[in-house]
Amino acid sequence: MKKLVFLLLLAQTAAHAQDSTDYYYKIPEYPDNYNAGTVAARVVDGLGFRYYWATVGLRAEDLSYKPSEEARTADETLNHIYGLTRILFKATKKLPNDFTQPEEEPLSYEEKRNQTLQFIKEASLVLRESTAEDLDAYQMIFISDRGKSEYPFWNLLNGPISDAVWHVGQIVSFRRASGNPFNGKVSVLRGRLRD
Repeated sequence: MKKLVFLLLLAQTAAHAQDSTDYYYKIPEYPDNYNAGTVAARVVDGLGFRYYWATVGLRAEDLSYKPSEEARTADETLNHIYGLTRILFKATKKLPNDFTQPEEEPLSYEEKRNQTLQFIKEASLVLRESTAEDLDAYQMIFISDRGKSEYPFWNLLNGPISDAVWHVGQIVSFRRASGNPFNGKVSVLRGRLRD
């Protein structure tokens, strides 16, 4: 049943897919006011904008690049970012992360990129309309063979969201090292391309 609910949410999210893949071409306009939800959404939008530009135009050689034998490849790092943004999405939808269920089928690079952008966008849209009290309900819930654990929204900020931003920076570094540098016209301060 839980898997069915998640699949239905993914289908609903996919309905927004057409505009999700270009949604973070520039950062969305900022809200008229500051509150817990709008600030959290803006942090997530910053992740979306950075992820969009870090991952646009990656080639096979970029995806297979890794800085050392012990390191993850760029593609493995993108898998990790996908998982982190799925945790974010599920928290804002009040769904658990059930690791007792079979793993999903592997996604192609484009599918993974699009789905990651959709997770980020959907989470941001929920957060933008949220109050401080709503944030208390967006807990990370993990179910594994060892049992169930829950973490408050605070841990989502310093855990998966911050970790995803960290790893997006790695993708930027990896693509530069593999000969396909990040677009120099991207202004992360202004959230758009420079003229």
